Amino acid sequence: MLDPNGRVALVSGASRGIGRAIAERLAASGYAISAGVRDIGRAKLPEGFHASRYDAADAASATRWVEEAVTALGRIDVLVNAAGINARGLLLDADESAFSALWDINTLGPLRMIRAAWPHLVASGSGRVINVSSLSGKRVRNENVGYAMSKHALVALTHGVRQQGWEHGIRATALCPGFVDTDMTSAVTKVPREAMSRPEDIAVLVEALVRLPNTASVAELLVNCQKEDML
Repeated sequence: MLDPNGRVALVSGASRGIGRAIAERLAASGYAISAGVRDIGRAKLPEGFHASRYDAADAASATRWVEEAVTALGRIDVLVNAAGINARGLLLDADESAFSALWDINTLGPLRMIRAAWPHLVASGSGRVINVSSLSGKRVRNENVGYAMSKHALVALTHGVRQQGWEHGIRATALCPGFVDTDMTSAVTKVPREAMSRPEDIAVLVEALVRLPNTASVAELLVNCQKEDML
């Protein structure tokens, strides 16, 4: 397993939910954390975190965050793309604004971060990319096809990173959880809150993924809180 001491992890969406749990777990295990959040003043991040303003819809903020993180912490070894939205994009909607927002934030946002961090991940020799997708990136079970499309694309992006980064020691994983007890699932009623996965448990899995050596790569990790055939 890779030693986290001296390694730097960038985590987007780190102000709450899965992103916050991942950042806290990695920090507890020894990683230096740079948190990407939209509102630094309201994020209330733990002491010791480096923070940068990051908006996945703002293409320029990816480059800015990477530059600030490298200036403050000296390197980048891990990138966790946890920021995302769950806008409703329905198949027969004439208004495509939700589709555009989902694509921009859930798919292009991680792509921009990977591009910006790429030379530093290469320099690491054991760079790690975790893209927080969803089980909606593996199958479609409801009418929000726009969200599923954006998460399917994120899984494809992850495999592209694995292909292009392999010889540089970069390993990428598409993390695909089902229902997790966060703000994003606050409107879900068909699964009780207590039956959902916990952000802290997802974070444990991420820690294991980013500490695996180059010889033990996990392309996709599917995590479900309920029984589904094959998933």
